Amino acid sequence: MSQTFSDAEIEEEQKHFSNVIATFQQYAQYSLAANNRRRKDIYTLPQGDKELLDALGYRQKLQEVDKAILANAEFLKLIVANPEIFGHDLDSPKDADEDKAGCGTLHEHSHGDAHSHSHSHPHHHNHSHDHSNASQHQRKYKPTDFDMDKLRSTLKQFVRDWSQEGEEERETCYMPMKDALVAHFSDKPSPELRKNIRVLVPGAGLGRLAYDVANLGFACQGNEFSHYMLLASYLILNRTDTIGQYTIYPYVHSFSNLPDRDAMLHPVKIPDVLPSALPAGSNFSLVAGDFEEIYGAEYEEGDVEPQAGQWDAVLTCFFIDTAKNIVNYLRIIHRILAPGGVWINMGPLLWHFENNATNDPSIELDLEEVKILARKIGFVISDERMIDTTYTSNSRSMLGYVYKTAFWTATKA
Repeated sequence: MSQTFSDAEIEEEQKHFSNVIATFQQYAQYSLAANNRRRKDIYTLPQGDKELLDALGYRQKLQEVDKAILANAEFLKLIVANPEIFGHDLDSPKDADEDKAGCGTLHEHSHGDAHSHSHSHPHHHNHSHDHSNASQHQRKYKPTDFDMDKLRSTLKQFVRDWSQEGEEERETCYMPMKDALVAHFSDKPSPELRKNIRVLVPGAGLGRLAYDVANLGFACQGNEFSHYMLLASYLILNRTDTIGQYTIYPYVHSFSNLPDRDAMLHPVKIPDVLPSALPAGSNFSLVAGDFEEIYGAEYEEGDVEPQAGQWDAVLTCFFIDTAKNIVNYLRIIHRILAPGGVWINMGPLLWHFENNATNDPSIELDLEEVKILARKIGFVISDERMIDTTYTSNSRSMLGYVYKTAFWTATKA
């Protein structure tokens, strides 16, 4: 049963897509203006203070930040160089001679990024539209501070998912999930035996966890909603030829809590692996769309629900707190799992719609309530533990947030 969308919904989504493109394109103007404000502040100081700052090399540092911003801008231009990809399938990176696993077309609701706070992980949608009027709108749209914060978060997400610098975070977050997945299917000890085990990763971000799971031999599909993430992941997964092909400066946007200049200005090279180097025959795809709409769409009585019982494993990493209604999230996960299927979770409970200004509903449970709810829905929870981890953290900063994340493995009863 296919979904239909009103003209108003389509127009709203076209507008949001165009706003995202405009944000990428106006990054340099916005960021350089913010840095230039610091120069103006210098001129408000007494001459003696200016001379002391000059002796420190403060103005030179501002020039170096300008250069880093411009380098970021060139990278971001590459990401949005072909926005028409949102009207086509996003294929997984594989050898040209291999059949590519198809994905849904890239798209996101206009309110989609409302549930991305300090750790950005949204959901999405799969239908295409004509964006022929997008360029005209992009010239008119002025990105908000919130838009730019989303874009800056995306740069940091590159570090987490696709750089050598992000390896420690990935080891802490992704490794326990991958180990639990392999342990659950211990009767399939080799990649060759795992090719028919279907794994879903909702809130896939830039796709590294899903990529790693596919690299273990599983048939893995990531699902992502944010246009920022989808555009960025498309560049990495489909338009990358060499390791370390791109250089970004993800930490140049704040001068606070820095022990030295390098903490802000150090370059990060991405990616740390070549995504196209998946073994021949790998099954890896990234589907764009809202998790609830794609995997939990309501069907009329008598209709066949294509997602029910079709997944052997669901891996949710920093995801379940993006729910407006956590009951529905868990119900969908349970319904789409095959009998005996496994749900592996890791993340905090930073409820993304708590105190929202858009009148969206928000059900906010504590951890014990979430686990009781999961059991009532039909999960048997095991291997429960808490894991301390950062999320897109600058390891050189004087300030860092540590999440005490909840980890568990749950099987469908």
